[in-house]
This record gives sequence, structure tokens and C-alpha cells, in this order.
Amino acid sequence: MPPIHPLPDLMLEPLVRAALLEDLGRAGDLTTDAIVPPGLIAEGRLVARQSGVVAGLALARLAFQLLAPEMRFAVACPDGSAVGPGSVIATIEGPAAALLTGERTALNFLCRLSGVASATRSVAQAIAHTPARVTCTRKTTPGLRAVEKYAVRVGGGSNHRFGLDDAMLIKDNHVALAGGVTQALALARGRAGHLVKIELEVDTLAQLDEALAAGVDVVLLDNMSVAQLAEAVRRVAGRAITEASGRVTLETARQIAEAGVDLIAIGWLTHSSPILDIGLDIGLDPGAG
Repeated sequence: MPPIHPLPDLMLEPLVRAALLEDLGRAGDLTTDAIVPPGLIAEGRLVARQSGVVAGLALARLAFQLLAPEMRFAVACPDGSAVGPGSVIATIEGPAAALLTGERTALNFLCRLSGVASATRSVAQAIAHTPARVTCTRKTTPGLRAVEKYAVRVGGGSNHRFGLDDAMLIKDNHVALAGGVTQALALARGRAGHLVKIELEVDTLAQLDEALAAGVDVVLLDNMSVAQLAEAVRRVAGRAITEASGRVTLETARQIAEAGVDLIAIGWLTHSSPILDIGLDIGLDPGAG
């Protein structure tokens, strides 16, 4: 797996700041303010409750450090690490009030992104015996696309488009409005910059043949059987990148990859992966006195 390049805090801070403000509301943390004395120092440990892959530690760190810049955050299992129940992922030391106030925001990001990374890793491992790669889609949580796609990379997957502006993807409705596959590709080719790839979604082998004749860069083979996918790969014969999509599960990913496609697009990686259960255990800092 290629090295994981973390996202800069400059990109992450607005997301974390907005989440903290949502939680603090109009009066701040009423419970913590009532119970925790000012100046109290505590230590927390982020602990995995189940097996999975860690992702999102930078956002968790920011959730505490935006509340208390002096908070110390020591990572034991960096993003991309495989963890099991009881694994200590990171330790945090600093103002107890900030630990409690930032806890939910930190865990929301960390559990969510670790869940995406864990789901991606499970598919990547299932197809590791083939050259195929698992990729995500634009079916992301509004506002969290950059970090959810980061979590896919952490899990060993690849990213599809980040938005409507970094590649052309001609889907069935575009084809219908254009009057056909050839017409849609001609219109797209006339507007595409020299660095813009054009992908076209096909539902049938006849559409695939038409797309290949028109010179498409990537074909999205939508909801095809394994037998159809294998035939599509044979017809493409390396002239375009092949991507399978539609109702892919962990169980079916292996057969789809073995059909010879280059990519397998899975929307549920980012729209409905379960979280990875991670908790924050807090106690008084034994060295604070």
C-alpha cells in the first residue's frame, strides 16, 4: 500500500470547529462547567473496542486542541494501523474540562472515519489476489467528502471523482438527454480539457461497443453479471479502464475482481459503513500533582 499522506490541519480545522460549535450551542458545556473544577488536569486514552483500521486521528486531536491548545496528544497507533479490542490508539493529557467537552466531537470523527477505513480494508483484502482496486464514489456525507475519501485511502482504496469538476462521468440520464452514447461522447469530447478524462456508464454490451468505437477513456459497467463483466473486459482489451459498479458487496467483490475489471466502485464505503467502536477512558493525571 502506498504511503498515507495526512491532510493538513488547514483543511481539517474548519470541520472540527463547526462540529464543536454545534455541540457547544449557546451556553457551552453546562455539565462539565458545573462539575469539573478549573485547572484540573486529566489523562485520557482512546481505546478500540473492536477490531478495525484507524483513521481520523488528526481531527480527534484538533477537537481537543481547539479547546485547549496546550493539550498533549500522543499517537500510539497512527492512521492505517490495524487495531483490536483494548488497543490504545492515543493518549491525551491536559485540562480535564477540555477532555470532556471535546470527547463527543473527537469520537464522532474518529469512529466514523475508522469505520470507513475498516470497511475499505476488508474489501481491499478480499480482492488482493487480483490487480483490481476498490474505489469510492461521491456518495459521501455532505461537508465531509475530503475526510471520508481520505479514510478510503487509509483503508487501502482509491478515490473516484472528488466533485463534478475534476472529470466527466456520462451517466444514463446524460445519454438519454443527448440522444445516445455516441452523441453524448462527442459533446463531452468537444468541451473536455486536455487533462480531463471522460467516463461513460454502460448497462449493456451493445452500449459498450458503441462507447469503445467513440474512444471513451473509462467505462463504468453498471449492474452487470460476473459473466457480462468478463465479456466486457474481453471486448475492451485494454483500450479503456474498466470499472464495475452496482450492488457490490464484500461477498461479491472477489468474483467481480476475478472477472478482470480494473476498478470496483462501492458507494456504501462512505454512505453506510458502520462506525468502528472507539471509546475515551479518562482519569486523573497521576503526574499532575
